[in-house]
Amino acid sequence: MTRPTVRVVIVDDEPLARRGLRAHLARRTDVDVVGECASGSAAVAAIRALTPDVVLLDVQMPGMDGFGVVDAVGVAMPVTVFVTAYDAHALRAFEAQALDYVLKPIDPARLARALDRAVQRVAERRAGVRGESPLDRFLVRRAGRVVVVPADDVDWIEADGDYARLHVGAARHLVRETMGRLEATLDPRRFVRIHRSIIANVDRIAELRPHANREFVVVLRDGTRLKLSRSYRDRLDARLGAAR
Repeated sequence: MTRPTVRVVIVDDEPLARRGLRAHLARRTDVDVVGECASGSAAVAAIRALTPDVVLLDVQMPGMDGFGVVDAVGVAMPVTVFVTAYDAHALRAFEAQALDYVLKPIDPARLARALDRAVQRVAERRAGVRGESPLDRFLVRRAGRVVVVPADDVDWIEADGDYARLHVGAARHLVRETMGRLEATLDPRRFVRIHRSIIANVDRIAELRPHANREFVVVLRDGTRLKLSRSYRDRLDARLGAAR
């Protein structure tokens, strides 16, 4: 199937950065650069006037920064890929519903993957596909760094107050998410809620074992035992195709 041509606006206060992005995009046949902006306020005006499909947006700019642009445009914000030299803003970027976050100096292959995702997202919007793609990664802070944890690497998740604790092998990561939101945004083919405070990766489940009072525990492949709430048993059976 032929890829759609998407209309792109480049926003960066550095002329060399804009020129570099334009050079990368010129190699593609599925994007069309319809505008360039050197400030946040100019970006807001261009987005409203040009209605692009995608914005490549710098974070730190004089006056209105990239997040100010997102706030000013609101729900009409196009598919957004932040392109910046600072990794410290990654968590905030994804909280602002950015599709991707590309660091400078730009790795051409990394930018290409971000653009591929943007083109796909635009195609989905044009086709009337509702909703966002399933959550496929977590961004967590560790020792002053932002670490990307692929969702597929997560064995199970437990509630921890206002946070959720990701169990990834022997590692543990805290993310500020509710169990309800995680259940709604994770891929339902891969993750299933088995308790009010537990979500399990279906691929990690080895067996169900009888427990007291006609209840069961879920045993993961690494031997971890998780409590299965009776009220969540039906949805687990549906995922596993299990027989009672």
